[in-house]
Amino acid sequence: MRWSQAFIPTLKETPAEAEILSHKLLLRAGLVRKLTGGLYILLPLGLRVLRKIEQIVREEMNRAGALEVLMPALQPPEIWQQSGRYQTAQGVLFKARDHAKKEWVLGPTHEEVITTLLAGELSSYRQLPKNFYQIQTKFRDEIRPRFGLMRAKEFVMKDAYSFDTTDEAAQISYQKMYDAYARIFQRCGLKTMAVEADTGVMAGKFSHEFMVPAETGENEVAWCEQCHYAANVEKASSRATPTETASGGNPEKFATPGVATIDDLTRPPFGVPACRQIKTLVYIVENKPVLILMRGDHQLNEAKLTGTLGTATFRPAEAEEIVSALKARPGSLGAVDVKELPVHADETLHGAANMTTGANEDGFHLRQVDIGRDITVTKWSDLRLARAGEPCSKCGHPLRLQRAIEVGHVFKLGTKYTEAFNACFLDEAGQKHPAIMGCYGIGVTRTLQAVIEQSNDKDGIIWPLNVAPYAVCLTPLNVAPDSAVMKLAEDLYAALSARGVEVILDDRDERPGFKFKDSELIGFPIRVGLGEKSLAKGEVELKVRGGALTPVKVEEALEKVLERLKL
Repeated sequence: MRWSQAFIPTLKETPAEAEILSHKLLLRAGLVRKLTGGLYILLPLGLRVLRKIEQIVREEMNRAGALEVLMPALQPPEIWQQSGRYQTAQGVLFKARDHAKKEWVLGPTHEEVITTLLAGELSSYRQLPKNFYQIQTKFRDEIRPRFGLMRAKEFVMKDAYSFDTTDEAAQISYQKMYDAYARIFQRCGLKTMAVEADTGVMAGKFSHEFMVPAETGENEVAWCEQCHYAANVEKASSRATPTETASGGNPEKFATPGVATIDDLTRPPFGVPACRQIKTLVYIVENKPVLILMRGDHQLNEAKLTGTLGTATFRPAEAEEIVSALKARPGSLGAVDVKELPVHADETLHGAANMTTGANEDGFHLRQVDIGRDITVTKWSDLRLARAGEPCSKCGHPLRLQRAIEVGHVFKLGTKYTEAFNACFLDEAGQKHPAIMGCYGIGVTRTLQAVIEQSNDKDGIIWPLNVAPYAVCLTPLNVAPDSAVMKLAEDLYAALSARGVEVILDDRDERPGFKFKDSELIGFPIRVGLGEKSLAKGEVELKVRGGALTPVKVEEALEKVLERLKL
């Protein structure tokens, strides 16, 4: 490709819309342009990178035995109603109506579609295992699209779906995808960490996320450098300090005027440590109030609450709803003798005694409260947000927290969808069973930006060779057609192209500094500078992106470039 024939609109200044470094470089290097919030146009260089990532994904999916399909992006809402996600996922669903006023869903994912397909085709255990994948545009109604391709309303995703006859076979399929993901991200030049993850509204049995460590990441990972335990904070667990278990007598009400928070009760004249308090939260779950109990020094993890409740349709109660349910305002709430409402408690409160909690009477609390004797818990769960410095749940070593970007996610789903769609098979004995399912996603456009976020310097992007838009940039400083510099550039361009190297010839009549800065900004892995001064010495200048400039003899230039490319 000749630069003069390309479309590479680089920018000197950073557009105001860009919040993080990778977003700034996407725009400045001429890879994308914004259409509107959450929607981006991939320009030629950006599309070249995307296609290379897609090819790596495709090769590794095929290597793992997955079969490529292409499913409609437009989906009937009935299948979402059948799975139960029409309501639970309604916050991200784009919906449209056709000329007949019929409603459609723009697919954010394809569990419902692929399981509908299998339900119509699957009959015998002999047809399994199967794993289907596609690379396709997805649509999600992000409330706050931001960070360029990181959180967009429309994006490219690779999604795969496995179907097996047994849980053991499903685990083998899961591991194949896990291993394929590790290879994909390694080939893309990304350093990732696989962490335990929350299954959320996917309702799976367990899952892992592939995270790219980055201070600008929207996710937070808890990890232990001693035993290498790692989990998204939505899933992470840690060891809490023990809770008081020695009973102090019967509950005793005492006045707490002006107390509205946990901190208020820790101060004189009350002096109740936060770890000796029971925090009572009221949530509205599918239009009904539910009480959530936490120790006073712990924070609720709403992602864990989603798994405990089995639904993402919940919200904190409004003040009037709280008063209606408990006859008191926030600050004086408790669960003592509450029988008519479900009570979910964090497991660190199990066996807790001699605790202090609200009396469900404004301006009053109860001390000497014992869980079990005075409070009936409907369900115990791990609801607590793990914090940095707390002991690792595996080995006790202090946990560390790390910001990160999620680029891939693997789920072991079980039979949630296959039961809903009757995607069943007959075993050798003629018995009917639902297939066991897994699903596996990679944000392809997000991976593109994650590479930039992880691989850059003060001058711009540093593309890993496998995903670079072009491997080599030839930069002649005299582009006159009859000049010796341009003739050599043309010869190198032809020789490299003949060897299968993707090369761009910067034939623009611009100042050397301008051309060099563009090359650094875009991040081509190798630049070959050709100027009259170096040519007079029989040399060209070879520069690996991010490395030093090396003079190379003209007659050795081709082989030196190929050597650096390992061709």
